Amino acid sequence: SRAQALQISIPNHSCIFTYLQLTMFGLCRHFAPSAAMPLTGALFIAVQLIGQTAEALPSVYSVPLKKQYVPVEKNGKTVAYKTAYFGDVHLGAQSSQTFTVVFDTGSGHVILPSTSCNSNACVKHRRYNRTLSASAVDIEMDGTHLKPDAAERDQVAIAFGTGEVLGEFIKEAVCLGAPSISGTRSGSSESSSCVDLRVVLASKMTEDPFAHFDFDGVLGLGLSALTLSPEFNFFGQMLAQQPGMQPRFSVFLARSEGHDSVISFGGHEEQFAGSDIQWAPVAMSDLGYWQVQLKSVKVGDQELADCSDGTCRAILDTGTSLLGVPRQAVRSMHRMLARPVPESSEDAALDCRRLPGAQLEFDLGETVVSLTPEDYSRPTPFNMTLPNQDKWRLFCRSLLLPVEMAAPLGPKVFIWGEPMLRRYYTIYDLENRRIGFSLAKQPEGEERQVTAGAAPMGSLLSGAPLAA
Repeated sequence: SRAQALQISIPNHSCIFTYLQLTMFGLCRHFAPSAAMPLTGALFIAVQLIGQTAEALPSVYSVPLKKQYVPVEKNGKTVAYKTAYFGDVHLGAQSSQTFTVVFDTGSGHVILPSTSCNSNACVKHRRYNRTLSASAVDIEMDGTHLKPDAAERDQVAIAFGTGEVLGEFIKEAVCLGAPSISGTRSGSSESSSCVDLRVVLASKMTEDPFAHFDFDGVLGLGLSALTLSPEFNFFGQMLAQQPGMQPRFSVFLARSEGHDSVISFGGHEEQFAGSDIQWAPVAMSDLGYWQVQLKSVKVGDQELADCSDGTCRAILDTGTSLLGVPRQAVRSMHRMLARPVPESSEDAALDCRRLPGAQLEFDLGETVVSLTPEDYSRPTPFNMTLPNQDKWRLFCRSLLLPVEMAAPLGPKVFIWGEPMLRRYYTIYDLENRRIGFSLAKQPEGEERQVTAGAAPMGSLLSGAPLAA
């Protein structure tokens, strides 16, 4: 039978440049409707909490996240590591199927591989089996139930960097809670951990990037403007279906390899907040991204000229491994962040992340967030020839991801990936369209193995963990 394909992309939105060697799949979520099904304006759901008091706030529901290191190889040699954080979700209101997903603030849909997908990228992961679920309903994009004798059905193509997913639609219960021993779940359709949601089931997934990681799929947490319709937006639907829930989720990424990272729904956990929460409004929310306006950017006491007019912005993206910088500012920032290695410290085993240097500061207006050399440095120092001199010296340099995108999202936009999200505990307030920042407070106590494919401790390759 012939499938009706919908190549979708949100009008006037440019796909974010993805540096595939060192990022998972970046922010590239470019959709656009077919002529028959136009999308107009922002599809954002504003959830109004009525009659809620401080004493009656619902509990926070937290999901532990596992970190995976994937080696980047060139000519058979590992040259760097890329990382991803993922946790469990469960599909089905009665008998559930469990999957690992990236909770991705840079995209909008829940996407999982289907048993109808036989590519290597799908087969190596757990695949959703439609025949095992009594609660799933096959639907068209607009939610219409698929007729049993239908000869064709809507499909969607979603791009992630150079990769792509081709999928069909179902409506299904998506739950954060695992089933209990009795066969009911800690999240049933009545539980705050479950959402009746429109889901994209992948019938095709490209090898890059999906075959390189252990996670099965993606759970998008971007604003509803990044989705085909609000009914595809997980957190928006969670709030619509659970009106007593506080309209916030929060992300904690652990610095230590031996502690869990955590995503929490319905608020935040005080144990991860190491300072007062400072709030910044979401900029241009109609574009669908969790982004903030930057009043200025400084390296020490030097101001970055490209952002001196206050028109730069930064997107918070849990699906990106690096600090993304506007391409036009990369050269200036590399120069401003470079620092010479003291001659007394010139050692092949020196880790630049431990060498003191200037802070990189982002002024959000009423608050300033910053990164230290540990956050932005390449581990390995570089031999560099000194200007107008016939001699060389070791320099520590920054690890920056060049970002190229057109207006209205670009061109002067940063991507705050793992470096910023490790330093700050971030809270995403959907109702008030603002983002909270608190210096992340690291857990204490015994460490355990919570990473997959861990890079060798003490390695000086980009992306490797910092030795204790």
